Amino acid sequence: MQRDEFYIVDRSALPEVFLQVVEAKRLLASGQAETVQDAVAAVGISRSSFYKYKDVIEPFADTVRRKTVTIAGKLEDKPGVLSLFFRLLGQAGVNILTVHQSIPINRQADISLSMEVLEDSWPIEEILDQLQKVPGVHSIKVLARE
Repeated sequence: MQRDEFYIVDRSALPEVFLQVVEAKRLLASGQAETVQDAVAAVGISRSSFYKYKDVIEPFADTVRRKTVTIAGKLEDKPGVLSLFFRLLGQAGVNILTVHQSIPINRQADISLSMEVLEDSWPIEEILDQLQKVPGVHSIKVLARE
């Protein structure tokens, strides 16, 4: 079984075709190019070069900028608590991926959610600390980080 190996290499050491593939991928992702043909024509490489390298080259920042974090908590069952909870997540700059809230029992509801923590989001430790301070939030814990 082949083991993947990864290297951090300075941009100046990369062959030009790798940089062109990265730029073509950026054009496609941003919508500046509608098709692979448009993207490769814009950067001056062949479609075969693009397809040969597209899955093996990616800017380092793109691979570390996003983290998926799943949290669980107990929230008091009263108007506005969930709204404050989500407002804080919005201010923190995270992207909510999934949400599940149980039916409240004894005036408390369990909530679990997965969120994408982006490069310009608050640090996850700060998010958790601020969530704990939201009135009506009784507990918050991290279930998983990817």
